[in-house]
Amino acid sequence: MAGRGASPAPAAGVQVRCAGCRGVLAVAPGMTEFICPKCRMAQRLPPELMPPSPPKASPTPPPPAPPLPPLPAPPEAAAPPQHQPAPPPAPRRSVPRAQGVDPTKIQLPCALCKAVLNVPHGLTRFRCPQCGVDLAVDVSKLRHFFASAGPGFVPPPPLPPPPPVPMPHMPFLPMMPHLPPLPMPPMVPPPELPEEINEVGFEQVAVDVEREEDEGGNVGETFTDYRPPKLSLGLPHPDPVVETSSLSAVQPPEPTYDLTISGELEETNALSCLQIETIVYACQRHLHHLPTGARAGFFIGDGAGVGKGRTIAGLIWENWQQGRRKALWISIGSDLKYDARRDLDDVGAKCVEVHALNKLPYSKLDSKATGITDGVVFVTYSSLIASSEGRSRLQQLIQWCGSDFDGLLVFDECHKAKNLIPEAGSQPTRTGKAVLEIQDMLPEARVVYCSATGASEPRNLGYMIRLGLWGDGTSFQNFHHFLGALEKGGVGALELVAMDMKARGMYVCRTLSYKGADFNVLEAPLEERMMNMYRKAAALWAELRVELLSAIEYYAEDKSNSAQIWRLYWASHQRFFRHMCMSAKVPAVVRLAKEALAEEKCVVIGLQSTGEARTEEAITKYGVELEDFVSGPRELLLKLVEDNYPLPPNPDSFQQGEEKVVECQRKRHYGPDVSFKERVSKLGKMEDACDDASDEYPPPESDHESTESEEEFHTCQICNTEEGKSLLLYCSVCATRVHPRCLTPPWTGMVTDDWSCYGCKEKVEGYFKERDAYLAELSKRYDAAVARKSKILDIIRSLDLPNNPLDDIIDQLGGADNVAEITGRRGMLIRASDGKGVIYQARNKREVALDMINMHEKQQFMDGEKHIAIISEAGSAGVSLHADRRAKNQRRRVHITLELPWSADRAMQQFGRTHRSNQTSAPEYRLLFTNLGGEKRFASIVAKRLESLGALTQGDRRAGPSLSAFNYDSNYGKKALTMMYRAIMEQDAFPVVPLGCSENQVALQEFITKAKAALVAVGIIRDPLMCNGKNGGTLTGRILDSDMHNVARFLNRILGLPPDVQNRLFDLFTSILDIVVQNARIEGQLDSGIVDIKAKYVEMKESPKTVHVDSLSGASTVLFTFTIDRGVTWELANIIFEERLKDEAGSSSDGFYESRREWMGRRHFLLAFEGSIEGMYRVIRPAVGEASREMPLVELKSKYRKVSSTEKISKGWQEEYDASSTQCMHGPKCKLGSNCTVGRRLQEINILGGLILPVWGAVEKALAKQVRLIHKRIRVGRLETTNDNQRFVGLIIPNAAVESVLEGLHWVQDIDD
Repeated sequence: MAGRGASPAPAAGVQVRCAGCRGVLAVAPGMTEFICPKCRMAQRLPPELMPPSPPKASPTPPPPAPPLPPLPAPPEAAAPPQHQPAPPPAPRRSVPRAQGVDPTKIQLPCALCKAVLNVPHGLTRFRCPQCGVDLAVDVSKLRHFFASAGPGFVPPPPLPPPPPVPMPHMPFLPMMPHLPPLPMPPMVPPPELPEEINEVGFEQVAVDVEREEDEGGNVGETFTDYRPPKLSLGLPHPDPVVETSSLSAVQPPEPTYDLTISGELEETNALSCLQIETIVYACQRHLHHLPTGARAGFFIGDGAGVGKGRTIAGLIWENWQQGRRKALWISIGSDLKYDARRDLDDVGAKCVEVHALNKLPYSKLDSKATGITDGVVFVTYSSLIASSEGRSRLQQLIQWCGSDFDGLLVFDECHKAKNLIPEAGSQPTRTGKAVLEIQDMLPEARVVYCSATGASEPRNLGYMIRLGLWGDGTSFQNFHHFLGALEKGGVGALELVAMDMKARGMYVCRTLSYKGADFNVLEAPLEERMMNMYRKAAALWAELRVELLSAIEYYAEDKSNSAQIWRLYWASHQRFFRHMCMSAKVPAVVRLAKEALAEEKCVVIGLQSTGEARTEEAITKYGVELEDFVSGPRELLLKLVEDNYPLPPNPDSFQQGEEKVVECQRKRHYGPDVSFKERVSKLGKMEDACDDASDEYPPPESDHESTESEEEFHTCQICNTEEGKSLLLYCSVCATRVHPRCLTPPWTGMVTDDWSCYGCKEKVEGYFKERDAYLAELSKRYDAAVARKSKILDIIRSLDLPNNPLDDIIDQLGGADNVAEITGRRGMLIRASDGKGVIYQARNKREVALDMINMHEKQQFMDGEKHIAIISEAGSAGVSLHADRRAKNQRRRVHITLELPWSADRAMQQFGRTHRSNQTSAPEYRLLFTNLGGEKRFASIVAKRLESLGALTQGDRRAGPSLSAFNYDSNYGKKALTMMYRAIMEQDAFPVVPLGCSENQVALQEFITKAKAALVAVGIIRDPLMCNGKNGGTLTGRILDSDMHNVARFLNRILGLPPDVQNRLFDLFTSILDIVVQNARIEGQLDSGIVDIKAKYVEMKESPKTVHVDSLSGASTVLFTFTIDRGVTWELANIIFEERLKDEAGSSSDGFYESRREWMGRRHFLLAFEGSIEGMYRVIRPAVGEASREMPLVELKSKYRKVSSTEKISKGWQEEYDASSTQCMHGPKCKLGSNCTVGRRLQEINILGGLILPVWGAVEKALAKQVRLIHKRIRVGRLETTNDNQRFVGLIIPNAAVESVLEGLHWVQDIDD
């Protein structure tokens, strides 16, 4: 900012400290007012640095005139001291408005830190937010300030004379307790308030209300009871079925398909009304073609147990009756072929054969040898990518179907085809590509996608090309554009996909009611022995890392292999501590299982890894009889060191004595594979090549062809005389021929075949000496390295580590006779009959085939012979373990997750094993976590998937089990991690004080040192160095840019730290994450998904407008406008409070409150009472009703004060209630005008419902033009009218954007109510 012309600046620039960020600024000559480039605070030089007044221009001083400041300036700067004449007026320079200055308030400097503060009108005493000093306004110094504030400012009435208290030069005084308060009448606000009133510095009440409205209303019921809305065929489903509230607000298209098997179904009642509805809509969808020419597909997203298998069987039977006698049924396991056969029999399709492809040859299926001309070919996803001798199963299936195939192509459990469009840096799976290829090769096939978790991420929709969500005729050119729009739109956009598909008649998603099913997240603290075990293991891994670093540097010849070693190291590190976490939960699992059995319940324990690989390795090394169960972590660590510890070359690998030294020398001169005669021939060729008289090379000499002259005459290399061969000595090393007499001294001894000349003999002896020394040193290094390796292995063997959790649990719960194991492993360890040691045996020892052992174990559990079952993903796919009414064992199931699956897909599949149709009771789910911060990494992965899984497959993120508290791997988590790393590396300040540090700098520095050491130990801080000199003892290093926001790596790595250290780091990370999320919420950038709009009065204002009609399904996009009243009258608020008083659980802080500060000339009121969590208060406001978030008591008391005067409350409450009917909280000069709804009681809400994806582009463009950040985002709203209880779900269109949306969509017509 340019300096003021009233006074010249100092001749040289000065340095000052910024009043905002405390940074040192260099102020150029001539500048007295400036803006900090970092924090953007407008400020001026302090008085002591202000330039002196200019000398007088003439003996007669000019008349005094106030300067014209670019900003309302402090009094001491507005006029010179009284003992000096005022400077002549200077022309006012045009200065842009300073950022950070609120023009609706008075700008005054602090007496202590000189920061320029925004002071509200009428405020006489307050605290400086920068330095914390208490301040009072010097009224006597403000009169001249008012005069200089500009012509638009109306001065207050005359003030009484100030008391005779000596005033310093500054208008702010440090607060003195004995001084009486200075009277300050209310000041008249400026007549024309700037438009920025709702953007900069407005009252905190408006901020609170705006934040609460942006977060959305209260969460309504997640599920609603489901019945087909437009079909009445069939009996009700045998168990209560529900649909999410979001999907229930969307109506499917009218059913027009005439079902061929309807008469048969009415007689047999084989299918429920839900299953018949699915068949009708699927067949109706299959009658249409996409703009690409391919037949449209259908997606069955029903949850586990609803009966998807029988629905598929009904579809096959319907198509069979229509003459389409071939069908492909692709599923996850060959065992499910028997379930397919059962389902077809149940619907009356006993004549339809089911052929398991894995039992058939690779020849043509319709050949005479195989003879399959019709029926269902049952294929697994693994078979789909199988091949043999150049022939693939995929080609075999396409040949059998034919290019004009128009039968059913069913992708059952289609989540197995995910990762067709993988994350950056990875490759598509072969399964995903095969699923895409078979759809491309059979364009007329009637495709059905079937899975409860098939769309757990938008990326996994990539293989569902027959839904027609992208491509020709849509708003998205290809899948990548579609994916980008969804990721940009956030969770709200994902929720639209499910609703859009249902509206177009291509999707159904119902689930069994979870009423009666319990989801509990339980913490299993580490026991003392396990805690010690964990600490020692963490220390060992840290030492092993240092050892490997040294060994690679000292021993390894090929440093390029180090990258592979470290990949294996960190992979083993993660698996090791995952095993440790599982083992830590074993005591809790055993206790919960025994408690359930005591309550006459039965137990299902879910895990992912069985540890079979480690067990088999141990059996191979130690035999089938062992002293105790195998420790998976120990075997994993032993294998890592045994296979990957770098060793120097083994001296035994050198073939000593096998090759003569002369041959070594010969190889050095002539190459490794040249014989003596070949060498002579080679020399001859070289001589001939140098002979100018010869143009040709002589033919190569063979072992049987040699000239007589070469054998008998040679030249002495010393005297150059030609001599017979027998008279010359021949050196077997350098091939020199010499006379014995020509040598010095002459040779008189015997001549052997390996004779060597004096020079070569000396070299050979030197070579042997050097070689022996080298081998001795190599042997010494090798022995030392082997000794170190052996010592490490001995330490690992002596370490107390837990046993394999699966074997341990089975043993503690009574052995294999009491526990049904449904896993993929082939053998198991059992306790010996005498109790001494364990024995390895095959699982199928009881006359049961190995491929049927899981079915046998399952039947024992369902018959009540065993009351405990342990399941893994590999063995339990498609298995039903629920309390089936047809089974003998009808005890309630207690489902314990020892090991949470890596993805939501697998989690939901595992949960579905015990919650299915026709059950006598719903299960109890117990999700176990240790108290280790890093172990929540595994919950984080699943929580991230579950959040989007619920949004896509069920239209509501709250549909899955609530694990959102563990979702750390998000954009907010990445930002929080970066902030934490920068603070630990001392590049930035900590956003929060780390746990246990308070504000003690010594404790904080100690924490930083420990945190750095911990991050070095787990390989996050690279190239660590210990500083010397002034910064002696300080640890420095670097964190890769790719690691700065890698939450997964952070949570993986800290598992290898001692429990107390990892918990402190994890607590710091989550604390920073809370701040990041809170800031995002305040700034209107938090992705809150569906916004529930709650009000006491909701009614449709006018006829809906149809803005788009889908040509394929006939579904439409409709704009609805509603009028809502959110307010709470004084009478209702008083009734609520009186009811609260009757509740004995009420808090002493419950009651009515008023804001401590005024806004727009009045105070604001609210009713607060303690919520479900201690210290958190529910808030009800006159204008907007109950807030969506609860307010902490500390925040409540800092912004509001409790009021007991009923008269005062009732008057203020009613005034605010009445004023909010037409006015927002920003006042009459709000820049959004009538379009602003913050704090307004009566308002209009626009919902764009029905089909959204076809009009996505137009809506996105209209929203991009909005002013408020919250209005720029895609937001999904849900409301229910109060007069006729109709539910509506769709995009929230701000009032200011309605016109742009209608223009972009060219809306069609008005439709009747």
